[in-house]
Amino acid sequence: MMQDNQIVTLYWQRDEQAIRETERKYRPYLYKIAYQILADSRDSEESVNDTYFKAWNSMPPQKPTVLSTYLGRIARQSSIDIFRRRHRKKRYFSEYARSLSELEESVSGGDVTQQEVDLSLLAEAINTYLSQLPSQARTMFVGRYYYMDSVREVASCHGISVSKAKSMLFRTRAGLKAFLEREGFEV
Repeated sequence: MMQDNQIVTLYWQRDEQAIRETERKYRPYLYKIAYQILADSRDSEESVNDTYFKAWNSMPPQKPTVLSTYLGRIARQSSIDIFRRRHRKKRYFSEYARSLSELEESVSGGDVTQQEVDLSLLAEAINTYLSQLPSQARTMFVGRYYYMDSVREVASCHGISVSKAKSMLFRTRAGLKAFLEREGFEV
């Protein structure tokens, strides 16, 4: 299997082999991210294909050092865009919807954009909070709320029961809410 730096070089050379190598190496990873958000196989396939297209159009000028993270970020955003576009009016069950619902009480009582909160400051505050957490709590939080892993997957990954995972995630969300309030955010 080709190394990431070799794949990035293919993108920079505008060689279509870059997409085939990306698909060979990262398709399952990208599909998992998409499916956790969309809970629909056709939409997930669309997101993965959009990810390849966006990667092709962004390299150059981008030259990611960690290709998996770069592609994962593209897939996540593409999936969220598809989710929003397809489900504007109806409530749709997916890990994305469920994880957002869990975070709603901790981060904001309403729509963040309507409150005109500076998202970069909010992101910085959340990162500061996460950096203060023990490693297990931090990776569980990121797994659940960034990668949209189910609580069962988070628990399994950490070798703990589902109820313990739920409890730890609840305490982490409560701690985040308290931290954000101390930092002056309305929650």
